Amino acid sequence: MDIHNFFLTLFLILISARILGELFAKLGIPSVLGELSAGILLGVSGFGLIEVNDVLKVLAEIGIILLLFEVGLETDVARLKEAGAKALVVAIFGVIFPFGVSVFAGMYLFELSLPISLFIGGTLTATSIGITLRVLKDIHKEQTGIAQIVIGAAVIDDIFGVIILVFVYDFAVAQEISLSNTFKVGFFVALFLLLAPVVANLLSDLVRRFHGQRQVPGSIPTIIISLILLFSYLSHLSGAPEILGSFAAGIALSRRFFLPFGLGLKKSEEFIEKVKLSMTPIIQLFTPIFFVMVGLSMNIKVIDFSSLEFWAMGATFLLIAVLGKYLGAYFITQKCYTNKMLIGISMIPRGEVGLIFAEIGRLNGILTNEVYAVLIFVIICTTIVPPFLLKWLFKFECA
Repeated sequence: MDIHNFFLTLFLILISARILGELFAKLGIPSVLGELSAGILLGVSGFGLIEVNDVLKVLAEIGIILLLFEVGLETDVARLKEAGAKALVVAIFGVIFPFGVSVFAGMYLFELSLPISLFIGGTLTATSIGITLRVLKDIHKEQTGIAQIVIGAAVIDDIFGVIILVFVYDFAVAQEISLSNTFKVGFFVALFLLLAPVVANLLSDLVRRFHGQRQVPGSIPTIIISLILLFSYLSHLSGAPEILGSFAAGIALSRRFFLPFGLGLKKSEEFIEKVKLSMTPIIQLFTPIFFVMVGLSMNIKVIDFSSLEFWAMGATFLLIAVLGKYLGAYFITQKCYTNKMLIGISMIPRGEVGLIFAEIGRLNGILTNEVYAVLIFVIICTTIVPPFLLKWLFKFECA
C-alpha cells in the first residue's frame, strides 16, 4: 500500500468513526453502531473507498486488544470468580446448541454437505464480545454482575470456538477427523491459561518497580503495550492454528488471555490510576479502528434478497444463532428474568469472529456463494440489533 494513500485511509477511518459515533450518541443510539456504520459506508457495501488490508487488520487488532485490556484492568476478580459457574453454563449451552442444531438443519433441512454444515455450525458458535463490552462501557454497566458473567462466558466461548474451528477445518480440507490437532490445541490453550495468571502477577510487580525508578517520561504506556503484545504473541504460540494467521489468532485467543495481566496489576490502586490515565487516550484512539474494520469486512452486496431459498436459510440460521446464545442464560440460577435476558442478548453478537469463520470457509472453497451470503446476513443482524436491545433493557435491570 502507498504510504500517502494509507494516511488518507487512516484519516477517513478516524474522522468518520468520530463523527458518526458522536452523531449516533446524540440520537441516543449506541456509539459503537456509528463506528460500524462508518465502516459499512467506507467499504465494499457502501462507497468502496477503503479495502481491507493486513495493515488495517493489525491496527484493528491492537484496538480490540487495548479495549479488552481496559476491561481486564477494571474487572472485579472476586465477582468474576463468583460468576464462574454461571459463565460456564452460558458458554457451554452457547456452543453446543448452535453448533449441533446448525449442523442438523444444514444437512436435513437444506440438504447441505457435512463439511458445509459443520462450517455453518462453527460460525454460529462464535461470539464477538468486544461489541457488547463497548456498549456496557458506554452506559457504565461494565462493573455489574451481568458484565462479569458475560466476560467469563466469552473467555470459555472463545476457547471452545477455536478448538471447534481446528476440528471443522481439518475435516473439511482432509475429509477425515484429526483429533490429534484438536487435542494439541486444547492442551496448549489449557497450559497457557494455567500459567498466564502467575506470569501476569510477576510482570505486574516488575512494572511497578521499574516505574518508580524511571528517568524518561512515558514509561507506563510503553511497558504496558509491550507486555500486552507479548501476551498476545504467547497466546498465539499456545495453540492458535496456523490457518488463521496472526489476525485471527489475536481475535480468537489473545484478546482474552491478557485479562490475567490486567487483573495482576490490581495490587496498587495508586499505580492502577496512573495506568488508566496513561492508557485511556491510546485506547480511545485505536478502539474505533476495530469497529470500523468490522463494518469494512461486511459485504452486504453478496446478499441476494430476491431469493426465497436465501430467506428460508437466513431466517432458520438467524433463529438458531439467536436462540443458541439467548437461551443459555435461562439455565443459570438467576431469579430476575430481565437480567437473564441481558446476559443472553449480550452473547448474541457474532461480529468479526463470525466473519473470520465465514471467510475461511469461502477462501478454501468449502462454503458456496449462497451459504456465504446467508452467513453474512446472520452476522450483520446479530451484530447490529443487540446493542439497541441492551441499551433499552438495562433501564429495567434488577438490583
